[in-house]
Amino acid sequence: MILLPSLPIASFLPSLPLDSILSTQGVMVMLLAAYAVAMWLFLTSAPKVYTIMVTDLEVARQIYEGLLRLPAAEVPLHYYYNYDQTLGAAGAVDPLYLSPSMVGSGGAATRTVKGSDGLWYQLKKNTQLHVISGASFGEKNRHRHVCFERACLDLLLMRIQTRGIKHKIRREKPLNFLLKDLDSRVIEMAEVAN
Repeated sequence: MILLPSLPIASFLPSLPLDSILSTQGVMVMLLAAYAVAMWLFLTSAPKVYTIMVTDLEVARQIYEGLLRLPAAEVPLHYYYNYDQTLGAAGAVDPLYLSPSMVGSGGAATRTVKGSDGLWYQLKKNTQLHVISGASFGEKNRHRHVCFERACLDLLLMRIQTRGIKHKIRREKPLNFLLKDLDSRVIEMAEVAN
């Protein structure tokens, strides 16, 4: 049996004087590093949130809870405490998709929505759907659900297809399809192309 000399643990640590680590500057550096790690953990664990704008929140509730059977979700922490979203930038959103109350004099979306307003549903494990009001009615006074991200509508279309819900794809790019709800209303799901 070979015996190795026992070395103190301090011999493996860099030779920093203890007083420099415990100084005000050392403590501040450690606090900033801990804050950076905490923020990184918070941001990487936050769910992906897709927002969809609808003409009527009660009709949307019937579709997402009744027809699609999406489970309700908690409002993500980063949407609390004065987190605001501005819907669209100047000229980025076609005013045709928005209700008159959301379109300013310049024709761009001007309404600000508080992040926790509306309905919240769980689409996938770390993906949520935030449903807000504000879309205009479509042709033949049909309800319209407008989304700015194709991935969101792809997930909804896949759910519609797997549940065997009657639907009709009108256009692939930008994605636009129709579905019938439980009350035989025709709902238009439209992607807004940027």
